[in-house]
Amino acid sequence: MTLITDTAALARFCAEQRGTSFVAVDTEFMRERTYWPILCLVQVAGPIEAAAIDALAPGIDLTPLLALMADESILKVFHAARQDVEIFYNLSETVPTPLFDTQVAAMVCGFGDAASYETLVSKLARTSLDKSSRFTDWSHRPLTERQVRYALADVVHLRTVYEGLQQRLASNGRAGWFAEEMAGLADPATYRNDPGEAWRRFRLRGRVDSRFFGVLRELGAWRETAARQRNLPRARIMRDEAVLEIAAHVPKTTEALARTRSLARGVAEGKLGNEILEAVQRGLANSKALEVPAPSKADARPGLGPLIELLRVLLKHRCEEHQVAQRLVATAEDLEAIAADDRASVPALSGWRHEIFGKDALALKHGRLALTVRKNRIALVEVGETAR
Repeated sequence: MTLITDTAALARFCAEQRGTSFVAVDTEFMRERTYWPILCLVQVAGPIEAAAIDALAPGIDLTPLLALMADESILKVFHAARQDVEIFYNLSETVPTPLFDTQVAAMVCGFGDAASYETLVSKLARTSLDKSSRFTDWSHRPLTERQVRYALADVVHLRTVYEGLQQRLASNGRAGWFAEEMAGLADPATYRNDPGEAWRRFRLRGRVDSRFFGVLRELGAWRETAARQRNLPRARIMRDEAVLEIAAHVPKTTEALARTRSLARGVAEGKLGNEILEAVQRGLANSKALEVPAPSKADARPGLGPLIELLRVLLKHRCEEHQVAQRLVATAEDLEAIAADDRASVPALSGWRHEIFGKDALALKHGRLALTVRKNRIALVEVGETAR
């Protein structure tokens, strides 16, 4: 068991990983009470040795670790990498490329929509994990031996999981599919939270007017900035329900703002209340110059529900046939978009997804393909031809 608590030991460990083909990486962090995640522990396993790095140890400098993460000659292996990578991006403004996400690889290789790490360890490493410390407080010091062993087990087994999935990708010809997914995960834009784009967190159902959208956009941007500045979760600044209610009713006075059901009266009458009213005014002032996003085309055209359900059945059938996770091919929103528009800007209508699902989806939509049942199994019938 190796727990690193000082910069010199960290530098030695990172130097020993130079020249290795890959390192398995995991993090433990706390985010319940803050906007920015508090990095508590980083676990790194090379092909031979593994160490847990105490990111909260007094005086420790993580520069050697960040340099290792930035080394493009070493593959960084994560499971469900999004939040881990975000932490490293926040620390260094650099994505630790190249990346290998075992959860995505598992989806490509037929392990289901969101294969858990426990499942992959069981099936590929032929062992089980001790999850007794899953809900531990990683910010509390000192760490116990049991906590460190638990944390290290994740990256030790991750090496075996990675090697098993890498072999499957090499044998099933889907390395290209996987590379497409990793390109998005490795894009720095994935981890930049532009306050001006915070309104996208709210799903707009149906048509909205420019006044509503202008206020929503400004409120979303204000909340994002306020949460960052105060290092508080967004909901501690203002709940989503309050943002939408204010955008709908556009209060112009403290008294009107205080009537917002999802907003405490003390907030409305305090400093935040003044900032909220200022954001409302900015939204109103800028609303006429904004291009209001179009409503979902599926929402704009009634009667698409049955078609969407047929597309859902087709998706399930094709994904089972190709042993690939449905969520990787198309989401529920993608199916709605395809039902409404043959040229919808969704991944399912291009690349490998088009080959295994998209082209059949369009053929089904236009009556060139039908679904039937043969021996209790779904089959596809090209109109005028036999089932396949």
